[in-house]
Amino acid sequence: MSPAAAHLATAADPDEDLCISAAADAAAAEEVAPVPPRLPPPVSVEERVERAWAHWRRLGSPRLMVAPMVDNSELPFRMLCRRYGADAAYTPMLHSRIFSENEKYRSMEFTTCKEDRPLFVQFCANDPDILLQAAKMVEPYCDYVDINFGCPQRIARRGNYGAFLMDNLPLVKSLVQNLSANLHVPVSCKIRIFPRLEDTLAYAKMLEEAGASLVAVHGRTRDEKDGKKFRANWDAIKAVKDALRIPVLANGDVRHMDDVKNCLEYTGADGVLSAETLLENPALFAGFRTKEWKEDGDDYGHSGLDQADLVIEYLKLCEQYPVPWRMVRSHVHKMLGGWFRVHPEVREELNKQSKLTFEWLHDMVMRLKQLGGRIPLYRKESALQTTTNGLAASNA
Repeated sequence: MSPAAAHLATAADPDEDLCISAAADAAAAEEVAPVPPRLPPPVSVEERVERAWAHWRRLGSPRLMVAPMVDNSELPFRMLCRRYGADAAYTPMLHSRIFSENEKYRSMEFTTCKEDRPLFVQFCANDPDILLQAAKMVEPYCDYVDINFGCPQRIARRGNYGAFLMDNLPLVKSLVQNLSANLHVPVSCKIRIFPRLEDTLAYAKMLEEAGASLVAVHGRTRDEKDGKKFRANWDAIKAVKDALRIPVLANGDVRHMDDVKNCLEYTGADGVLSAETLLENPALFAGFRTKEWKEDGDDYGHSGLDQADLVIEYLKLCEQYPVPWRMVRSHVHKMLGGWFRVHPEVREELNKQSKLTFEWLHDMVMRLKQLGGRIPLYRKESALQTTTNGLAASNA
């Protein structure tokens, strides 16, 4: 599963083509070294719990994580977030059946490198055997195989996967059991909560008993799709953490490092995931925040960093690790959204480009900078910094 393998894939739609630069060809040829095989799956719940924690500690007990995002948590973006404090990351959700059957899909949608660890590879599925077949293909290149039980979108309803498997708990259990019994890497699950807390707790306990080594809890129900409209239920996440014996991650309403601190303290979770905010500000975990999240009365300094700088870094990573242009286009729009509101004519120029190039994108960012109206990222004078041992306050 090397970036070099992805070079073989082509498509008619320019946004489906890989963003390959000449400089990337040689660098991308390096193969990803497989991890050594681990012990066979344990036979008892107690042993599974013990191994779950041993594995978590082996990875450095990561606390700050890039959440799985369709078309958005691809390798270059993961590497950018890692550069700015992320301890671990999820791949985008991969379709297990297509992944197991289609080499072109595999090579375009999943790339990694030796530095891309710890890594969760996430699949959606509704067939235990097909899921296992797909998981076996990525097992040597990741630290967890994750099952998506949280996607609430219409496509998940049509495909009978994600959060809509909450209506078929026997199938959920069989998906987890089959992976846990047949993989050498641990199985993790990303879930949403039920409207009733007791149902959520029963669900989470079932996953643990079925063989899950980690559960990430998005503190919203399947119907609460709009994160700006519905607050995440940290009480439910706390209850799951208190009920389970394996690591639990919290997902929802993590927009800056104060949220990280508050969420970890309130829920007792072993780590946090961020999604939408990272798309706008990949430097979140390094203590940076956008103007939207500045709080009155706190002492903030203008950092030397802005989102245009982050786009330049991201583009350079894309040259090193090619991905489909549709992903590049999406990230540029997300990171420069505020800038485009000031200069909508530049956004229109981007939208008119049927085929992107790195040269054109670099020139576009330079034009934005020259037009003025720089939008800086902000940082508290006592910004929170992350270490592998936890969160500690230090001067910015």
